[in-house]
Amino acid sequence: MVVALNNVNHALEAIPNAYQTALAQYDRAVQHLDIDDNVIEYMRWPRREFTVNFPVRRDDGRVEMFTGYRVHHSTVLGPSKGGIRYSLDVTLDEVRALAMWMTWKCALVQLPYGGAKGGVLVDPKSMSQAELERLTRRYASELIPLMSPHADIPAPDMGTNPQMMAWIMDTYSMTVGYSVPAVVTGKPVNVGGSLGRNEATGRGVIVCMVEALKRQGYTDKENIRIVIQGFGNVGSHAAAYAHDLGYKVTAVSDVNGGIHNPNGLDIPAVRKYYAENRMLKDFPGADNVTNAELLVLPCDVLVPAAMEGQITRNNAPNIKAKMIVEGANGPTTPEADDILDDRGIYLVPDILANAGGVIVSYFEWVQDLQAFFWDEEEVYRQLQRILLRSYDTTANMAEKHGVTMRMAAQMSAIERVGKALMTRGFYP
Repeated sequence: MVVALNNVNHALEAIPNAYQTALAQYDRAVQHLDIDDNVIEYMRWPRREFTVNFPVRRDDGRVEMFTGYRVHHSTVLGPSKGGIRYSLDVTLDEVRALAMWMTWKCALVQLPYGGAKGGVLVDPKSMSQAELERLTRRYASELIPLMSPHADIPAPDMGTNPQMMAWIMDTYSMTVGYSVPAVVTGKPVNVGGSLGRNEATGRGVIVCMVEALKRQGYTDKENIRIVIQGFGNVGSHAAAYAHDLGYKVTAVSDVNGGIHNPNGLDIPAVRKYYAENRMLKDFPGADNVTNAELLVLPCDVLVPAAMEGQITRNNAPNIKAKMIVEGANGPTTPEADDILDDRGIYLVPDILANAGGVIVSYFEWVQDLQAFFWDEEEVYRQLQRILLRSYDTTANMAEKHGVTMRMAAQMSAIERVGKALMTRGFYP
């Protein structure tokens, strides 16, 4: 037992601290901007941090205590917006980082939101559906002092899903005494969710990839090899959309490892296999690979769509991709960024590439507030319009200042928040 625990601790120590990564990126970006030092210092800090410890009754009658967080990084541009994740790896620093990245993401794509994030330390796979409902409703009740359609609007993230968002919406609505669909996004369509929301993040990753390939001069999509780490909501939908467009997805992975076929995978068959087996390992006609091996496979485009801190100074020298499109939040450390840049590997950063989810969450919020709903074609049209506009803004900033796409995206976002803060002024 002691050996196993030590091995776990060693593994955890090897994961870069997400908040330190977020702050390092921020500190690099502001060096290129003409912003007052007081504003720079203000934007480094989360506006508020909320920690809750709450009981959940298990199916066998035991009461177990759980810890949850909600961090609001910024409310300068509007209500705070961000997902809720259920994972045993949740830490306050991770939630702080994700909230900060949400601020920059919303600002970059010009949504009227600030950034937030939430999390509960729990393995959702270890709980029954009834236990998950009790946990979600109790956590939501703890957040009610913070939540409202005009203050803080949660959404799904790793380990959570549309059903859980429906429970949060219902818990809030029962508390205030009337139905409030706009208090949360990522809900099922039959209770005010938006068409296209589930696919939005993964689809947006591929929209950005296609634009990047076009700008880099790649036109023969049948020969573009794509490797995707992560086969959850983001990775699976990214793989499906890329396959539908005619690109060759040669490898995918989940938390337990992945599969590789240099001639391309039949993604609809892979998704069916995964739905039936809850893993990718041993998929017929493909070789098994570890997640570490997957990241350094030969390919044209690598899409890290799993956890933060996956591309580090240790594996960046061995990455063979010509382009990286970040589906996950914070998958690349600053040290790895420098190595990739020196090697000429083009990178489309997370706050641009995976912004599709929050963009369609915004559409859902708007539809709920107006009680006027769009068809899927309109959702996808507007999603592509905003992503391409944001890509153009980032590319122009990169060219103007001679910086990487990550630096340009951060600079554009930070500048927008900073200007809004200066216009509003410091209260009181």
